[in-house]
Amino acid sequence: MRADAAERIAALPEDLVVLDVGGWAAPLWRADWVVDLLPHETRGLYGAADPDRERFTAETWRQADVCGPEPWPFEDGQFDVAICSHTLEDVRDPVFVCSELRRVARSGYVELPAAIEELTFGVQGPWVGWSHHRWIGERNGDGLVLTHKPHLLSAPGRHLPTGTHERVPESERTIAFWWEGDLPVRERVLVDADEFDGWLGGLLHSCAQRAGVPVPEADAGTGRSGRAARRHERARRAREALGHRTSRWRDGRR
Repeated sequence: MRADAAERIAALPEDLVVLDVGGWAAPLWRADWVVDLLPHETRGLYGAADPDRERFTAETWRQADVCGPEPWPFEDGQFDVAICSHTLEDVRDPVFVCSELRRVARSGYVELPAAIEELTFGVQGPWVGWSHHRWIGERNGDGLVLTHKPHLLSAPGRHLPTGTHERVPESERTIAFWWEGDLPVRERVLVDADEFDGWLGGLLHSCAQRAGVPVPEADAGTGRSGRAARRHERARRAREALGHRTSRWRDGRR
């Protein structure tokens, strides 16, 4: 968690009730309650922020799948603040998680890696971004948009060179999102290959410019074969004839 966010959370008034969502690996000491897939007694894979000051207990730790399909075991508006730090990018259904966040809490904080970190080669090992992350997050006006992190990022021209994320300030390597009352989060679904290429190309271009590195360019050999190109063209004409949209948004609002 970002240092500025941790300080702001630590300074919350004592009487506010705080929920930590997905806090098993590094529980937030300020949380009065925790909900996570894993049990209380196994917590702290990465250590606790301040074990001597932990406010939550085994009795206020709820073991549950935060992605549903069942609602979380809390009442509507039960919490003053809900914290969800570096969890959305890991789980199978971040839209459901955010829907439940705004149901059970009146305000909160969400943090996840910025695209520049998820698109850089070698952040964690000889691959692109973090191996266990499923989503690429972006700010979208007053909310967040999450896009499935595709396997083809390892192809030439589909990612940023090693060390790119280290060329920007740490504050630009994460998305820090404070919310109150509403938490607008959507999933971007890209079906058409050209639309996907446009989205990824634009994102790589903006990240490369901020870091001052060359914009990645796909090798000519990664283009479609003649047969694949013909198949793509037939599919495009069929979509146009049927009036189908080539991208959709899945909205987490109830």
